[in-house]
Amino acid sequence: MSATCRWVPRGADAGHGKEATDMRSPLGLRARTSFPLILACLYLLVLWLAGGASRADALGQVVVRAASWTMLIVVALAQPRATLDSARPIALLIGASILLALLQLVPLPPELWQALPGRALFAQAADLSGQPQPWRPLAIVPGAAINAAGSLVVPVAMLVLLIGLEPQERPRLVGIMLGLVVASTLVGLLQFSGAGFDNLLINDTVGEVSGTFANRNHFALFVAVGCLLAPVWAFVEDRRPGWRAPVSVGLILLFTLTILASGSRAGMAIGILALGTGLLLVQQGIRRTLRRYPRWVFPALIAAIVIAIGVLVLISIAADRAISIQRAIAVDAEQDMRSRGLPTVLAMVREYWPWGSGLGGFDPLFRINEPFGLLKPTYFNHAHNDLIEVVLDAGLPGLLLLVAALVWWAAASVRAWRAGAGVHHALPKLGSAILLFVILASAFDYPARTPLMMATIVIAAMWLSESGSRGSRALPRNGQYL
Repeated sequence: MSATCRWVPRGADAGHGKEATDMRSPLGLRARTSFPLILACLYLLVLWLAGGASRADALGQVVVRAASWTMLIVVALAQPRATLDSARPIALLIGASILLALLQLVPLPPELWQALPGRALFAQAADLSGQPQPWRPLAIVPGAAINAAGSLVVPVAMLVLLIGLEPQERPRLVGIMLGLVVASTLVGLLQFSGAGFDNLLINDTVGEVSGTFANRNHFALFVAVGCLLAPVWAFVEDRRPGWRAPVSVGLILLFTLTILASGSRAGMAIGILALGTGLLLVQQGIRRTLRRYPRWVFPALIAAIVIAIGVLVLISIAADRAISIQRAIAVDAEQDMRSRGLPTVLAMVREYWPWGSGLGGFDPLFRINEPFGLLKPTYFNHAHNDLIEVVLDAGLPGLLLLVAALVWWAAASVRAWRAGAGVHHALPKLGSAILLFVILASAFDYPARTPLMMATIVIAAMWLSESGSRGSRALPRNGQYL
């Protein structure tokens, strides 16, 4: 059955919802695919290919931002109307982030700028020059702040595309995101085999298993997200999983081995949490599938999956392929640098408090404050704790914005997990879990700075925002997760 592409205006499901939902291809896909969903798929594909790096000088940034602005223009010209509904808190948080970045670029009088905390060194240099000083923005490194502001076009574009989707279409993003994780995993396995995969759009490291990301920790987090997506894709819907059940189990095993091969210690810890959380998300679906069998089948199946994962891990260790475990046991220079650099980072937070040093300027500012004992051939590009780095860059306003985001996530998560089981509540719980893992990973690295993870965060937040909303109740009981 060929797919018919058409624009589905908001509210059109009232008169034709049954037709749009029931017409499906032999694989279970709905036959009609709306134009906003096609745009979202194309945008995610671009991000998968070029959005795995956070550095401003990566070639992929040009591709990603060009695609983002293109999507915004297309939506502005083609979309008849869009309402925020439950996405309003997400839009407010993104808007506040953009406003904060722009305010840091407002020029300030020399006297006011030099009076800001942490500017004494620059004020001394200005006095020695004897030249009249220009007005400067709050950000000490204006170019980095401009890049930080420009990067926020990615979550804006993703949010605009998502609010154009009908509630019945949002579950299909589960299968789409799972496909991206599988594709990235296959690239990682290709790298692990030694065949090599040189992505010119990102600043990846030759010989490192990082998939389509420049950083193996970000790659491992993305694969761990797949451990949540796979069981939801297979077991949440109110129907028999069929062939999806063994495929999802196989994907989870593949994701587990890939995380071990990536060499990411933080990814390994998050992967373990993802395995348990994934089973928690779909326990009702598994029980519903096995209700024709004796009660002991369910715990036996869970035990078999755990044993299979354990056996594969042991085989991986015996074959000297569990790089993550090896790096967790051995204390290397990288981990030592993170712990040794933390006191300097905290001292910088105090020095630039309460207005911050400016978004994106960590690298050059850390070099100013870096003690001789930390000098080495490589450089410390980030604090490797994004929660602290946000406070360093944005000061008290950034801290308040971060707390607001965490409070919204916590409140929405409580509503999601109290709502009960079933198709209607699966997406909010999934979104809550994904955001939790991003928060945990951000305590050790900076995954949210990559465009692909930015889009993943917006998608997860959109799913979570449906908890208790009309959009959540509007989901059909046979809504497709593919």
